[in-house]
Amino acid sequence: MAAHVLRLRLALLAGSLRTGRPVRTILGLLAVAALTIATCVAVLSLGDGSIDTARSVIVLGGAAVFLAFLAGPVLVGTEDQLDPRRFAVFGVDEKRMPWMLALASVISIPSVALLAVGVCVMIVGIGFGAPWPVAVLSTLLGVAVTIVAARIGMAVSALLLPERRSRELTALFALALIVIAFPVAVFFASMAWDGAVPAAVATATSIIGMTPLGAAQGFLFSVADGDAPAAWVSAIVGLLTVGGAAALWAWLVRRLLTTVERPVAARERSGLGWFAVLPSNAFGAVAARSLVYWLRDRRYIVNVIVVPIAGILTVLPLVVAGVPVEIAALIPAPLIALFLGWLPHNDVAYDSTAIWVHIASGMKGVSDRLGRLVPMVLLALPLLAVAVSITLAVVGDWSLLLPFTGVVACLFLSALGMSSLSSVLAPYAVSRPGDSPFQQPQRSSSYGSYGAAITLLAAMVLTIPAGWQFVLTLIEGDQHGPTTFWTGIIVGVLALVAGVSVGGRIFEHSGERLMEFAETT
Repeated sequence: MAAHVLRLRLALLAGSLRTGRPVRTILGLLAVAALTIATCVAVLSLGDGSIDTARSVIVLGGAAVFLAFLAGPVLVGTEDQLDPRRFAVFGVDEKRMPWMLALASVISIPSVALLAVGVCVMIVGIGFGAPWPVAVLSTLLGVAVTIVAARIGMAVSALLLPERRSRELTALFALALIVIAFPVAVFFASMAWDGAVPAAVATATSIIGMTPLGAAQGFLFSVADGDAPAAWVSAIVGLLTVGGAAALWAWLVRRLLTTVERPVAARERSGLGWFAVLPSNAFGAVAARSLVYWLRDRRYIVNVIVVPIAGILTVLPLVVAGVPVEIAALIPAPLIALFLGWLPHNDVAYDSTAIWVHIASGMKGVSDRLGRLVPMVLLALPLLAVAVSITLAVVGDWSLLLPFTGVVACLFLSALGMSSLSSVLAPYAVSRPGDSPFQQPQRSSSYGSYGAAITLLAAMVLTIPAGWQFVLTLIEGDQHGPTTFWTGIIVGVLALVAGVSVGGRIFEHSGERLMEFAETT
């Protein structure tokens, strides 16, 4: 049976070159080969530097590769050619099937590239003094656990995610990846190593080298460096990781072989986009409709484009006036957070007469308020992650990460809460659907404009405690950092909860007034 599975795997690889689009397949293979060769050359070049630099790059790189193999199948949603469910009809042995599929997984382009890079890491480790049996063992451990991690990712994707996952769900995974990966990348890119590993990177390397993410590489370089306690810890963690991953993979295979596949529901097949991804309740319906509007209506799109540009342009007059760049760079991210939270302050007006759907259905006000905030939250998370990371890279002081994040979060969450109130208390006329976003309609009253201004002012007032703590952090040191962070988070969350709750109650009792507003503006 094992030989049959291996032959099947080889046949599938050969068939991929003959079917589909062979030109694209060949170009993809050439790209992978070029990337693998470039990576191997870069890894081998580490042998000419210090062992600390090689350890940091290889351990952190190994952890990133492990996470990529684990999360890649979930993010990309590719079809698994060796899905255990395909073998269920043949009466296979549940105990032998996991290791046969894992062995067959070695015959793949990513696995071959991984093995080639692993051999280069082994050569570098031997060059720094690690015994060759230790180098071989660590390489086998690293390659084995990474390949099994990829199998686990595919199995989890098959069990938990829809068979025909929509591009909207993939976009959510991509947003999460941006939020996590971009700040980390900017953090390392902002550091000038100059041949010496920064203390923060060295500490992160030591910690990750003793975790499942980089235990194999940490074991190799701990032995090469003569650090026996760290080597023992990394070796034990690496062996436990391989054993745990193998046990989890065996359980997943057994689960896939013995579980009846859930039929794909009509709402998953119908191409409903965000409506098929979000929950089937009032909150999900409002959130999905709002996402469609924010992604397609040019009135929303123009607002989203203007906010980052306005935040960046504020730096220029400050720099011209003589303000140091390190101080001026602290302005755009909080300003962007404030305006992103402020954008939904008139969301009801943008609905025009479509607001009657919410009112006539007897929808809970909290569901309406929360659903309208979903597009802005999904947009703001990656944008603010990028803005905060670039700000701290320009300032050159990553100890400000906690307090600065607290101030930015407080501004954003407070503005969202105040916007949830303003959009039902003081909506004002905007251009109608299909009109130019720059067209200004006539307004019979100006109270709506006051509501927009009060929303901004209230969010800034609520951020005063966190802002004051941040100023103390700049003046006296980072001992105020945790206080600033938690003050900003707590105040922002309380403002958001209060704004959504009170705004929801007002929405439930103001249906007639909102409909009259929609009909007359």
